[in-house]
Amino acid sequence: MRRTLRHLLETQDDWKVYDEASDGREAVAKFDKEKFDVIVLDFQMPGMNGLDAAKEITSRSPSTPILMVTLHHSPQLAEAARKIGIRGICPKADIKCVVEGVSTILDNKSYFKN
Repeated sequence: MRRTLRHLLETQDDWKVYDEASDGREAVAKFDKEKFDVIVLDFQMPGMNGLDAAKEITSRSPSTPILMVTLHHSPQLAEAARKIGIRGICPKADIKCVVEGVSTILDNKSYFKN
């Protein structure tokens, strides 16, 4: 999944993928060392899920836009994500929406795809 997301994002002319993490704890640790323009997290990651990782990141940098991808899309998950500062969610079933989602949250808007 990471490879697919990376390839999809790198096909955009003005975007560069700087790093990736294998789990939520690693994502938070990498964010602590290097700030990024946008973060894409998977909801279901080992060690620390995407919601918990996003909560840690937004507590350090509330202005950093985060997009979460998930197989478990639901209104309850979307509400929990909004409450902790995630700016958008894309279902993995429609992975191409990630480009639209990243573009939208970089414009300081919300993107919650059904």
